[in-house]
Amino acid sequence: MIRTLLHVLVLFLAWGSHVHAEVKVSVLEFSNLPNWTSDTKSDALTAFLETCPDLKSNDWTAICAVGQHTTDADTFFKPIKIETADPSLLTGYFEPELQASRTKTGRFVYPIYQKPPELPKRGRWLTRAEIEDSKVMENRGLEIVWLDDPVDLFFLQVQGSGRLRMQDGTIVRIGYAAKNGHKYRSVGKELVAQGVYNEHQVSASVIKNWVKRNPVDGRKLLQHNDSYVFFREISNIPNHRGPKGAMNRSLFPMRSIAVDPEFIPLGAPVWMTMDGKEPLNRLMIAQDTGSVIKGAQRADIFVGSGPKAGKDAGRIKNSGSLYVLLPIKRALALSRG
Repeated sequence: MIRTLLHVLVLFLAWGSHVHAEVKVSVLEFSNLPNWTSDTKSDALTAFLETCPDLKSNDWTAICAVGQHTTDADTFFKPIKIETADPSLLTGYFEPELQASRTKTGRFVYPIYQKPPELPKRGRWLTRAEIEDSKVMENRGLEIVWLDDPVDLFFLQVQGSGRLRMQDGTIVRIGYAAKNGHKYRSVGKELVAQGVYNEHQVSASVIKNWVKRNPVDGRKLLQHNDSYVFFREISNIPNHRGPKGAMNRSLFPMRSIAVDPEFIPLGAPVWMTMDGKEPLNRLMIAQDTGSVIKGAQRADIFVGSGPKAGKDAGRIKNSGSLYVLLPIKRALALSRG
């Protein structure tokens, strides 16, 4: 079970001399939030109401009920900022839309697998290389669909969900089911480490083209990432809705974010300010998680679905600040802690 923010902060205080003692919690006023009045916030309320019924504690339940009729966050919340020694980082992610086939053909040869029954609930299983080289998944009826590009499959696993267009024009949605327990390792950083590219040159399209030009070394490059994700077919999401996040509800473009639930409780509103050439001041809702999203000031912005969303998401990599909006009593309890 995910620990509540209050529980985590109690642990920080108890651990004293450990690294967690570096956590700083500031209880603020809305007047302290940069550009708080610049966002209309109505879309954020829609996103919040999507998942707030799943927040079962009394303070959240009351706010969820009142939220059906008002957008006045100042009355019910108090903002806090949680900081550690780690730098802030805001990135973007999206739901890919890919061409796929229900059967293996001369073109579609890369399978998307569902979770194998022998996958352990905890701990590590086979690495990506071991899964692919041993052919342990083949001829078992575990294929959901087939793709025509290994890099598309790789980045589909990184994103964790996808919209697949079948050859007859129908759409199939898939979502995260499980992973093999190994940590994610960046293939982009590996290309930089090998001296193939400089850091500023690496992107998803650059990786894709390099693998296509170098199929043998490209396979080894993708296998540098030991992590492997298995999927499930999702049939109850209308095409106009976003994919399901960690709260098992549809995500909202430019309103849903993936966070580290050790610091930010899922379902909570978060005021985000992002630096860079295109600064952003926006009320977001913490509705997803990610294996590489770690830290109090780390978030991944869900940009949307399809190729344009992918390009927009790839351009987001900036510093910024996250201010969590908590029910007033809960926030004040932290200030007394």
